[in-house]
Amino acid sequence: MIKHARLEARVTPETHTLLKRAAEIQGQTVSDFVVAAAREAAMQAIEREEIIQLSAEGQRRFAAALIEPPPLAPALERAIVRHADLVGPLE
Repeated sequence: MIKHARLEARVTPETHTLLKRAAEIQGQTVSDFVVAAAREAAMQAIEREEIIQLSAEGQRRFAAALIEPPPLAPALERAIVRHADLVGPLE
């Protein structure tokens, strides 16, 4: 048996009318329409946060940096040595 969580929202009469009209156009109940729209908006928000989009030039530069990374800055080299002295070498 599938469990469902309940979600409630208070909206203005104008918003309710708008949602009801849109749901009717889609052939859905207001509840189904709102859930589908909210789910899609949630997926887009998560995707915008988790996926990095690069231009073609950005992709080339990123790939080049992975293939041939720039040399470490002296401060970073010193930090690596200090870290190894304190807690052991990096793996």
